[in-house]
Amino acid sequence: MDLQGRILVYSILGCPHCMRAKSTLQELNLPYTDVRLDIYPKSVREYVQQRTGRSTVPQIFFNATHIGGNDDLQKLVQDKAKLDSLIEEVRNTLPPPDAPIPPDPSTALESLDPGNFTCEQDEYAKLVVELKASGIIKDHRQGLRVHKNTFCGKEFVDWVFKTKGLDRERAVEMGQQLIDRHFGYNVKTDEIFRDDQTYYRLMEDDETSALNSGSVSECEPQPAGRVGEELRKMILKLYNAFLSKDGKKVDYKGIGGSTEFQTYIKLTKELQRVKIADTSKEEKLAFFINVYNALVIHANIVLGPPVNLWQRYKFFNTVKYIIGGQEYSLQDIENGVLRGNKKGVGMIMRPFGKSDPRLKVALEEHEPLIHFGLVCGAKSCPPIKTYTAEEVYDQLRLAAEAFLDSSDGCEVDMTKKTVYLIYDP
Repeated sequence: MDLQGRILVYSILGCPHCMRAKSTLQELNLPYTDVRLDIYPKSVREYVQQRTGRSTVPQIFFNATHIGGNDDLQKLVQDKAKLDSLIEEVRNTLPPPDAPIPPDPSTALESLDPGNFTCEQDEYAKLVVELKASGIIKDHRQGLRVHKNTFCGKEFVDWVFKTKGLDRERAVEMGQQLIDRHFGYNVKTDEIFRDDQTYYRLMEDDETSALNSGSVSECEPQPAGRVGEELRKMILKLYNAFLSKDGKKVDYKGIGGSTEFQTYIKLTKELQRVKIADTSKEEKLAFFINVYNALVIHANIVLGPPVNLWQRYKFFNTVKYIIGGQEYSLQDIENGVLRGNKKGVGMIMRPFGKSDPRLKVALEEHEPLIHFGLVCGAKSCPPIKTYTAEEVYDQLRLAAEAFLDSSDGCEVDMTKKTVYLIYDP
């Protein structure tokens, strides 16, 4: 159908409700312009919010007429007379001066679509290869306990002294670098390398169920913000590509078999050695929210979504990533890091004990707004899916407004002066 007028759909990548709205327009044979708010400056989002009075996407316009979100569009489809009138208008009438105008594509920010991840090789990656071929990595018995695939500090120092011609002090420094760069770790959780019988294990030899375990990235440790943003963009692109046209189902099996998902798995290896300990509060907020949401989708692809209370408990306590040399479950990220090491529902103890090295990563104070940013599951979504350190508080407030703006979030009964929060497990 040819249109003289214009239909605008303001959307974001990976939004099921946007997909449903666009699918409906396609079924009606109505051409539309898709304006992805996640690739335009904040001012475009603010304009849409000011124009519509809403904080959610999609937002749909027929010329100057604001239709609303997906639910509003579906109601409009049921009102044939009104729909036909609006279609007739956009078919025969040019957009009036007060109709919203698509933003200039040249003003778009750098694309949020993931590119090819590149990095400099870590100089210690070669040392790890040599260490694996040295023969000093083996099972060691200590009393009744067997430390599998380990090497002791003294053996490492002897090996460096013999093969590299370096003194023992320099060899100890190299061992410490293996720990600091998260290529290996002390089996007793101490972060100090010693020239004695203390045992160490390479990260890739660790027996763990973490979804990014196994081979270790050879890249120089990357800033947390860069890795978290790349992961989030990649998982959203996958999610969007395998979302059904009506936005109601995700083909997790299809995602799992795709070459793009293998690229995503490779990218998660960068988390193992990411720089996180000395980042700011804003950087930690953005990074861990992005990683949490990506991990949930990753686990749904590999393990399937939990279907009952026990499975949900197990899911949030056992699904993990290795981040900066330490394992973090979904529970650890939410309650340990983002809530400042507070007890979660049903927890007897805090996630991190006093000697836990992850404690120094936890926020000093909890951030209540995180609950609006962790995995959007409402009928309407905030017009932001990836969080950045520079705008994380604004983005979280926007997510909170979108939740409260949606009928899936809360309802206000003015006659009873009561606010109802909607719970949909």
